[in-house]
Amino acid sequence: MRRLLPLALLLGCGDPAAAVDESRSGGDATVFNATGDAFAKPIPGLGEDDSTAFFVGNSLFNRNWVQAGGSTTGIDGLGPTFNSRSCSACHDRDGRGRPPIGDELFKGLLLRLSEAGIYGDQLQPSSIGGVPAEGTPRVTYSERTEHFADGEAYTLRAPTYEIVDLGLGPLPDGHMVSPRVAPVMIGLGLLEAIPEADILAAADEGDADGDGISGRPNYVPDLDTLDTALGRFGWKANQPSVRQQVAAAFLGDLGVTSSMFPVQNCPEGQVACAAARTGGEPEIEDFKLFDVVFYSATLAVPGRRDMDRETVSRGSEVFRTIGCVDCHTPMHVTGESTFSPLLSNQTIFPYTDLLLHDMGDELADGRPDFEADGHEWRTPPLWGIGLIQTVNGHTDLLHDGRARGPLEAVMWHGGEARPARDAVAELPKSDRDALASFLLSL
Repeated sequence: MRRLLPLALLLGCGDPAAAVDESRSGGDATVFNATGDAFAKPIPGLGEDDSTAFFVGNSLFNRNWVQAGGSTTGIDGLGPTFNSRSCSACHDRDGRGRPPIGDELFKGLLLRLSEAGIYGDQLQPSSIGGVPAEGTPRVTYSERTEHFADGEAYTLRAPTYEIVDLGLGPLPDGHMVSPRVAPVMIGLGLLEAIPEADILAAADEGDADGDGISGRPNYVPDLDTLDTALGRFGWKANQPSVRQQVAAAFLGDLGVTSSMFPVQNCPEGQVACAAARTGGEPEIEDFKLFDVVFYSATLAVPGRRDMDRETVSRGSEVFRTIGCVDCHTPMHVTGESTFSPLLSNQTIFPYTDLLLHDMGDELADGRPDFEADGHEWRTPPLWGIGLIQTVNGHTDLLHDGRARGPLEAVMWHGGEARPARDAVAELPKSDRDALASFLLSL
């Protein structure tokens, strides 16, 4: 059964002394920074040892890995096939990736695969010498014009993906492709610290309360406990922890093995890949992986901006009234963090329930991901959304970057979110503008 309280009640029952300052999106793990480095700051108060781990992790996050056999043995083991040479190549300034423009190479956008045979579960467009790259992804768009109820026009662009220059023969019939944009890195340690019971309390898989919202958890393998666990990270909540998310990205995106993922990313039949020289076993040692994980978990959340503007306050009211908070839950309170006590017992405002929701046919990728089906996506956190333009120079939103701003993203919503989308279509322009102003204040 979903638990949804009015935001005024969540913020202290109307008692100013008890009210929580929502400008502090990450609680004490908030920084007030609206520059191009807004997503790259450590949580305030880290001690000397933790600060060292953060900055070493930052260095490893930004370093280019190299092919095994070179003189730089500390960061060798790239590939044999890969999407990028560094973490920051996709998460520029710890921010959000985007689709390519024109003939650009894919950067910050990857293609997950299913039923792809020799191509495995993720397309690898690049490779080291002597190993064939898997193929080159391409995206084109078709646009259509629609209208709000007051007659104002807006456009939606629908992507079509193809893979050309296939290096290992044709893709099998029935293969499935799922585009995934690199998300913003902020607040991951806070999201991991939200008690599982609080997340599950909002789940309503069978829509028992009849409100049309039936968020449900994704349960996924946890390679640390060798059991299943609640998925929290990834576009389909397919990773249970920051550690596993980071280690999986090292393998899947860079081709770098770890103690968690010790086997090279060479699908069956890729002979040259399997025969390539490695950078050690594993290629990233545990102490280095720890620093990158700690860095990823302790990136601070930028504080809210422009909250005193009337249009932002009005937009917040619209956001609640039309039901966006049914999935984009404004507030959570963290439990005990394994990363730092600075992340523990914090009142935070990520605007997510971390659950899966059916988003309708138009956003469906058709590709299952553990218990998530082809129509379901995890509710993405909204904190930081208004700073993507400043940090990364674009406003491309949704899982594949098709939406070119917050209102366009809303108008792609379907499935469980269709009533909210339809409500936005009926709003007067002043309320639509206010809604956009509110979202850009987060």
